[in-house]
Amino acid sequence: MRIDAYADPGTPDRRGGWRYLAWLVRRQWPRCLAGAVLASVWMVLLAATPYLMARAVDHGLEPGDLGALAGWTGAMVAVGGVNAWLGMMRHRTMTKVRMDANFRTVKAVVAHATRLGAALRAQVGTGEVVTIGVGDVQTISGSLTAVGPGVGAVAAYATVGGLMLSVSTRLALVVLLGVPLLAVALGPLMGRLQGRETEYRERQSVLTARIGDLAGGLRVLNGLGGKGLVADAFRRDSGRLREQGYRVGAVTSWIQALGMGLPMLFLALVTWMGARLAAQGRISVGELVSVYGYVVALGWPVAFLIEMGHQLSRGVVAARRVVAFLRLEPAPDEGTREAPAEPSALHDPASGVRVLPGRLTALATSRPSDAAEILDRLGRYTPSDATWGDIPLADIPLRQIRSRILVAAPEADLFAGPLSNVIGALESDPRGAGNCATSHNSAADAEQRTGADEWAKLTAAIHTAAAEDIVRALPDGLETPIEAQARNLSGGQRQRVRLARALHTEPEILLAAEPTSALDAHTEATVAGRLKRARKGRTTVLAATSPLLLDRADVVHHLVDGKVAATGTHRELLDTEPGYRALVARDAEAEAAAGQGAEEGEPAR
Repeated sequence: MRIDAYADPGTPDRRGGWRYLAWLVRRQWPRCLAGAVLASVWMVLLAATPYLMARAVDHGLEPGDLGALAGWTGAMVAVGGVNAWLGMMRHRTMTKVRMDANFRTVKAVVAHATRLGAALRAQVGTGEVVTIGVGDVQTISGSLTAVGPGVGAVAAYATVGGLMLSVSTRLALVVLLGVPLLAVALGPLMGRLQGRETEYRERQSVLTARIGDLAGGLRVLNGLGGKGLVADAFRRDSGRLREQGYRVGAVTSWIQALGMGLPMLFLALVTWMGARLAAQGRISVGELVSVYGYVVALGWPVAFLIEMGHQLSRGVVAARRVVAFLRLEPAPDEGTREAPAEPSALHDPASGVRVLPGRLTALATSRPSDAAEILDRLGRYTPSDATWGDIPLADIPLRQIRSRILVAAPEADLFAGPLSNVIGALESDPRGAGNCATSHNSAADAEQRTGADEWAKLTAAIHTAAAEDIVRALPDGLETPIEAQARNLSGGQRQRVRLARALHTEPEILLAAEPTSALDAHTEATVAGRLKRARKGRTTVLAATSPLLLDRADVVHHLVDGKVAATGTHRELLDTEPGYRALVARDAEAEAAAGQGAEEGEPAR
């Protein structure tokens, strides 16, 4: 049974932590069954070795029968060889069980995060998602050792108890009752561990979220002089987390100490009882040897049973966190009306912004957050009274809105992969095969034409975003691997990659916030000119204060306190609105030089 990291993980059981763990087992029950069988046979054969040794002593060594001694010795060697192979196969199988649980949980969490969409940030912090992905997934997968060595330990424990019956009923009763008593003794500690782990996980999630906030806002904090205050708060929070970690460690240390000490006392008691029975002549020398062997063999299953309880206690805490995440629901989509079939105006009553179809509209404001909120309302990322045509956006099914309206956020995530894939999900230049030979297969021709069309869209988007220099500067061009969030690119390069990705989708309506804020004047002017031409006849809204972009817009809305204060062309507002003129004032010479370069279609440098 092969592990497919990309297959559908199935529908998780969200009724609780234990049920989620059981679902992981059911989804790969043949492999879990194989692991349980292999582990059971492996541990039972460990317990069978003392039995064979007792037979070798009683039937071969003591009476001096070399043939019997050689036979029983050979049986022990054969059992040892088989057990070595079984141990290897058990380990391999359980590794696959853990990997399957790992991949399945990751896929379930990622799929649900995608389903939540814009509602994700409103319902759960970044730290919680990161902690689930980094810690909980590993803990859950590790807890599934219960289906292999855990089941095998129970089988071996029952087998040793049965073998003890052939030696002494009293010894068998001590063995069969001893381990349950150990479980009763450790039970309260296991429950306490779950409580400590839960509290630790909650604090860890909060601290992880704060780390993300710090990483994203460090420049702002430095500018405001607040880095020291936030650092002190982080130090206090991390200190509390460390103290909570000590509490978890204290409970764990008691479990491990008692888990090692109590079994040793238990096994010492069994050994002492066996020695007394041998001294009284109630059992043979070989049976005494077997008792010692059974005591040693019991070490493995007892240790695995205690470890299983420890892992399950931690695993169910992690599973509860995953289940809590999977229970989150996206914002309800009650839209039943069809979106306008023809290009129609978008209107946001809260701000007074009206976006006419087929126009390049700009929103200019001194507070970028106001413009971002308007774009979110027009893209239905937040509840509002916004309309599309004469239809409220809330009445239109969300899938129709997402397929036609694209909101391009300035800090949209960039995923790792080849640059071509980051921008347009195209992994290689499809033109190479077509240049080598002529295909006579119509399906292949169609596929080749489709690939060529996609490649043309990709290169057009890169050209419009003035990103050709990025491709040229990378060692392998479009096939160069890009790190997560494009950390191996500069801020201006990342911004152009985001813009190229948005343009590649060719949305009917594009809503972009500050798409050129990190670019130099020359490159910005180039982007402004190319964007105007590329989006001609389609609705585009840009939130910007750059005169290079505003001058290209058909309509500019000047916003004050989140509402439209004036509307007109860029030059009209410059002449009539002092507030607008102060907002967009720039170095006139730099603007003129950059504008001339854009008119001539010069590439960005």
